Amino acid sequence: MASNLNDSLTKKYIGLQLWILVAICLGVVCIMILVVSLWFTFKKKTRTNSMLPVSQRSRIPEEIKEIGVDQNSANNGGFLSLNDKFSDKDSEKVLIQLENGDDSSQSGSFTNVDKDGVGSQLGEEVAIGTAFAYRPSSHPLTAPSPLSGLPQFSQLGWGHWFTLRDLQVATNRFSKENIIGDGGYGIVYKGYLMNGTPVAVKKLLNNPGQADKDFRVEVEAIGHVRHKNLVRLLGYCIEGTHRLLVYEFVNNGNLEQWLHGAMRQHGYLTWEARIKILLGTAKALAYLHEAIEPKVVHRDIKSSNILIDDNFEAKISDFGLAKLLGAGKSHITTRVMGTFGYVAPEYANSGLLNEKSDVYSFGVVLLEAITGRDPVDYARPENEVNLVEWLKMMVARRRSEEVVDPTIETRPSTSALKRALLTALRCVDPDSEKRPKTSQVVRMLESEEYPLSREDRRHRRSQAGVTETECNMKHNPDSKTDGEMSHGT
Repeated sequence: MASNLNDSLTKKYIGLQLWILVAICLGVVCIMILVVSLWFTFKKKTRTNSMLPVSQRSRIPEEIKEIGVDQNSANNGGFLSLNDKFSDKDSEKVLIQLENGDDSSQSGSFTNVDKDGVGSQLGEEVAIGTAFAYRPSSHPLTAPSPLSGLPQFSQLGWGHWFTLRDLQVATNRFSKENIIGDGGYGIVYKGYLMNGTPVAVKKLLNNPGQADKDFRVEVEAIGHVRHKNLVRLLGYCIEGTHRLLVYEFVNNGNLEQWLHGAMRQHGYLTWEARIKILLGTAKALAYLHEAIEPKVVHRDIKSSNILIDDNFEAKISDFGLAKLLGAGKSHITTRVMGTFGYVAPEYANSGLLNEKSDVYSFGVVLLEAITGRDPVDYARPENEVNLVEWLKMMVARRRSEEVVDPTIETRPSTSALKRALLTALRCVDPDSEKRPKTSQVVRMLESEEYPLSREDRRHRRSQAGVTETECNMKHNPDSKTDGEMSHGT
C-alpha cells in the first residue's frame, strides 16, 4: 500500500511530480490568504484615518458640529484676530515655598485673533476651528502636539475622535486608582494615550439626554478655542450611550487645594504666586467674554475650577455649565446653576445671566486668595460666615491689613494689598452694571496705581466737592459758592 502511494506521488503531471504540484498549490493558497488579510487590515486603517464609522457619525448631534459666528465676523473673512500684548513676565520672585519644584512646561504655537481692539489687550494662544480660518503662526513650535501620532481625526473640525477601547486602555479600564475627580457631571480619570501623553478623561454620567446635553455644552464652549489659561479639550468619544471628553492633564492641583486642601502639604502660595494665578484667570475670562463670538459665560468660576500647572499658570476648567451669549444679547435667562458663595446676586435672584456674573465669581475667588478663607464658612462667628460681607465690614472699619492670609510669609506692600482689595470689591459690587469688564480687571491687577478709572476719579472728585460745599454752607449759611458769587457781581 505504501508502495502504491509512493508510485502515485511520483507520477508526473504536466512534467512535474504530483507531490510537487500539491506543495505548489498549498503555497499559493497560503500567499493568497496572507495578501487578503493584509488588504483588509490596510482598508480598515484607511477608513478609521479618513472618517468616523457610519454608526458613530450618525450619532453626533447636529448642534455640536459647528459654532456659528455673527455676520460681522463672517463678513470680515470668517475669522477673528488677536495680537499678543500681554506677554506674561516670568516672576523673578519665589512663587512658593516648596520642598522641591519642577519648572518643566510645554507650550504650542497657535494662531492669534483680534476683535475690536480687544485682542491687542488679551493676546494669547488661539487655535481656530470650523467657525474660523487658519493662518500661519510667527512663533516657533516649542513642544510637540499632545495628539501627535494618534490616528483618528475628528469630523467636528477640531480634536481627535477616540474609541471607547482607546480610553479603556488609557485609563486601565477606568480603574478606581485612576480617579482624580468626580461630581454631578461624571467622573474624571487620569490616563495615558498611546503616544505617552498624560490626559484627563471625563466620563459623563449615562443619564438619558443629560450626557448628550453636557457633552454638547462643553464642546460648544471650548472645542474650537485655544488659550494658555484654558484647559485644552483634546478630543472626545461617542460610542453607544458613552460620552467622554479628553482634556490635557494639569498635574499641580487646583487653587482650592493650594489654599485650603491637600496641596498645602507642599507649601503655601506666596502673594506673587496668587496674583499670577488670578491674573491668568482674568486673562482667560477676558478672552472668553470679549475676544470671541459668541462669547462664553463660564457660570461656575470658583477656586476648584482653576487648575495650576508646574509654572503656577492658571488654567480654567469644567465648562459643563457654560452658556453661549450671541451678538446683540446683553443677557439670557436660565435656570440658576453654580456653587453657593460664588453666584452673583442678580443671577441667583432672577436667573438673568451675562458675563458680569463671571466677574462677580472672579471677585469672590480674588478675595478667597487674599484672605485664605472659604466664601462661606459656618464654622466662623456669625458676622464672618460670608466672606464678601465680612471683608466689606473690615475695609469700612479701616482694618484691611488684618484680612491677609496669615500663611503668606512675606506680606504684600500696602499699595499692592489695596490694589487687590479695590479690584475685588469692584468685581463683587451688588450692581452688575458697576462691575468692570474682565479686560479692565486685567489692567487693574497689572497697574501700579489704585484701580480707579478716570470716570471714577472724576465722579469721586465731584462728590467730594459737593460734600465740601454742603459742609461750608452748614457752617456759614450766608456764604456763596463761586458760581453764585460770579452771577451776583
